[in-house]
Amino acid sequence: MEEKHIIIIGASSGIGLNATIQFATMGWKIGIAARRIDKLISLQQQFPHNIIAIEQIDITHNDANTKLLSLIDKIGGLDTLLLASGIGSQNPDLDLSIECDTVSTNVLGFTRIVDTTFNYFRKRPSNIPPGQIAVISSIAGTMGLGIAPSYSATKRYQRHYIDALEQLAHFEKVNVRFTDIRPGFVDTPLLNNCRKFPMLMSVDYATPRIVKAILHRKRVSIIDWRWKIVVMFWHLIPNFIWRKFPAR
Repeated sequence: MEEKHIIIIGASSGIGLNATIQFATMGWKIGIAARRIDKLISLQQQFPHNIIAIEQIDITHNDANTKLLSLIDKIGGLDTLLLASGIGSQNPDLDLSIECDTVSTNVLGFTRIVDTTFNYFRKRPSNIPPGQIAVISSIAGTMGLGIAPSYSATKRYQRHYIDALEQLAHFEKVNVRFTDIRPGFVDTPLLNNCRKFPMLMSVDYATPRIVKAILHRKRVSIIDWRWKIVVMFWHLIPNFIWRKFPAR
């Protein structure tokens, strides 16, 4: 069977951690990255018979691109990138540090990793199977949420950015495909273990569906059917009504 190579950014917890375990079980060669190197070492030791390479990467740092390329070299190539690293907070008081940190991670860091990967696939021969860039965006990018301005705006940015790259790839005949994964609320450290969110999904429920979307190379995947209905109705709400909507 042909070897598959995947790099997972944000593998120290939540969806990235659980996705790493699933791809390792399937026998993929994996590169994992996050800020917390101790978590990566622990994960690597769980699968001594798999090729799991690690790299400490903070996507907000300027050296993230070179470290990503180093990680690609460590596993001998790249077929799929899963970018599961991101932050978000409810911030109706507009604490400036929260807003700016969110933009730094979800916009600048996101762009740094996605562009580096796109340029890597740009240089690959056209006669091999297309590469894949999969990102965890959010249903929060559907509309601007007053309770979480920077989070919803940055997730919208991510969706539009890969739309633009898909068009660029078509014009330049870059051999790459995109998967935009839009979960609802998943019980991960991002939510600070708060169980008050509506239609909350366990990470054990969400991750296999995310992995399936990646394997099937779905262009857009809203993970849960309930959230598909919510998003469908959100699209129908005109702006003059949405601005009065008590989103919490």
